[in-house]
Amino acid sequence: MLVVGFPTGALQANCYLIAPGKGEACVIVDPGQDAAEPVADAIAEHGLTPVAVVLTHGHFDHCFAVAPVCDGNDIPAWIHPDDRELLSDPMKGISAESAAFFGGKLAMREPREVRELADQAELDLAGLSITVDHTPGHTEGSVTFRCGTQEGGRLLFAGDTLFAGSIGRTDLPGGDVRKMAQTLRSKILTLPDDTVVLPGHGPTTTIGRERETNPFLAGLDEDAGVPGPLRGL
Repeated sequence: MLVVGFPTGALQANCYLIAPGKGEACVIVDPGQDAAEPVADAIAEHGLTPVAVVLTHGHFDHCFAVAPVCDGNDIPAWIHPDDRELLSDPMKGISAESAAFFGGKLAMREPREVRELADQAELDLAGLSITVDHTPGHTEGSVTFRCGTQEGGRLLFAGDTLFAGSIGRTDLPGGDVRKMAQTLRSKILTLPDDTVVLPGHGPTTTIGRERETNPFLAGLDEDAGVPGPLRGL
């Protein structure tokens, strides 16, 4: 299996391309700010044919380039319906401080074709079977994507739900600390330890490593909460 990843934009959000191998169809995960050019370079370098973009959530640093990437390759974008409005109104998803930084203006638009994700949906894209988990907490429409490899491995494209040593912040519009706690209990800590986590920011990790070392997962059970507001990477 081929996985190509690189950080993009001012917030260094990770964009990924996944495919069964070189010269085959691929899926693009989270083409964020300034992602269009490196996505095109990776496609050319590895001889890939894009068939879809999938979005872990609607924040601009993860989907700013979704329209040019999708429309330029005539492919659909997949996003959870609770975050779809952020594709055309990204200011609804950012803090007042960030809004001031952008002068109150941050223009985006939907791609020509948008398809909506549902919890536990199984996507058959580019010869890959991708399982969608709705993981609200960072945003209402946050999702993660689980995918097995031909070699028997397990991958989790975690977006801003889980990072190496941290979790996604819950103090932005649409964030909810209680929903994040439930997401971590029911959708993250239930995964096998050998699951490789490819987060929305920062380095790759594993579920086992985070279970043992991530302070935001320590002691998280049905009676425990998560202090907030929380800020990820």
